Amino acid sequence: MSTNSTLKVGRRKTATARVLMKSGNGEIKINKKDAKEYFRTQNLYEEVLHPLKATNTLGNYDINIIVSGGGFTGQAGAIKLGIARALVQNNLELKSTLRKEGLMTRDPRAVERKKCGQPKARKKFQFSKR
Repeated sequence: MSTNSTLKVGRRKTATARVLMKSGNGEIKINKKDAKEYFRTQNLYEEVLHPLKATNTLGNYDINIIVSGGGFTGQAGAIKLGIARALVQNNLELKSTLRKEGLMTRDPRAVERKKCGQPKARKKFQFSKR
């Protein structure tokens, strides 16, 4: 395990998270706020901690995150991927554990574009025969 800081990027939908990780006592800051304060719902906070819990490294690193774009769900997913990538850069042996948990894959799903002549991407205007 290296003691220097690690910078990794995670993305989800339209959210981008830059994760700066260095050894410390487990303090997690998101946009200069405490992680628990930033994500008010428990499930999003747990999603952010998932890579740390899966590798038993909770409390070993100080993590500073700058996240922008998207909503809270997309931001939580971006942070999760960024933390997982930073953990792998610090310790390559964790990669297989994170891969089994599905934390190393970038989720490619994004909003489908709106098509012309339709109100939304797939919704159609009501059809009238007469």
